[in-house]
Amino acid sequence: MINFENISKSYGAKQVLKNLDLIIPEKKTTALLGPNGSGKSTIIKSILGLVKPDTGTITVQNNTVHTSVAYRSLIGYMPQIARYPDNLSMQELFSMIADIRNSPINSMEELIELFELKEHRTKSMNALSGGTRQKVSAVAALMFNTPILILDEPSVGLDPRMALRFKDYLKKEKAKEKTIILTTHILSEVEELADELIFILEGKIVFQGSTDSLLQQTGKHNFEHAIAFMLEDNITTENIKGLSKT
Repeated sequence: MINFENISKSYGAKQVLKNLDLIIPEKKTTALLGPNGSGKSTIIKSILGLVKPDTGTITVQNNTVHTSVAYRSLIGYMPQIARYPDNLSMQELFSMIADIRNSPINSMEELIELFELKEHRTKSMNALSGGTRQKVSAVAALMFNTPILILDEPSVGLDPRMALRFKDYLKKEKAKEKTIILTTHILSEVEELADELIFILEGKIVFQGSTDSLLQQTGKHNFEHAIAFMLEDNITTENIKGLSKT
């Protein structure tokens, strides 16, 4: 379980998170949703220890973030855009990550096969296309078989065939009762993978619950229209009616 208690974070004059209380359930797939700038990335970076909140406490499986580093070995993280040393080959990059993490590698070869990366083993990272680098990021996030996966727009840059393979692989990880946190603008991924939806607006949670609960509370008949309703320009945390954390 990942627990946020009274978390606030500002960047200069802009307050991104506002007294946030949040529980991300264990062994479920949770989708973080919301418009750009709503606070999703700050939540993820706070879990990873990359951002330090101004107030409050975050715990990951009873480890307090910023006072412990042991919990980080439990997490596989795939950023939306990863930046790697240009001079390293793909194989050298994986070896470096393995040395840094010092954790057992579980499925690297299977993932390299899945994402068709064999021919790129000795190529330098700066010679790879954006889509291929995204596949490298997927392997780096999944190769240690961690109980927690944090995936930030994982399908960005992948062609439809690879995106489908990745989604099918995540379904297998989900079946292992891993804790998966997903941000994506691809609504079909949310519908197929997520057990829990968390909609964030202006640094606050305006909805937490299942897809069925969101449809019921927005009065919409399909998921796409429910999300569109949540993203309407006139929607704010003050004037949303009928929505609440559930």
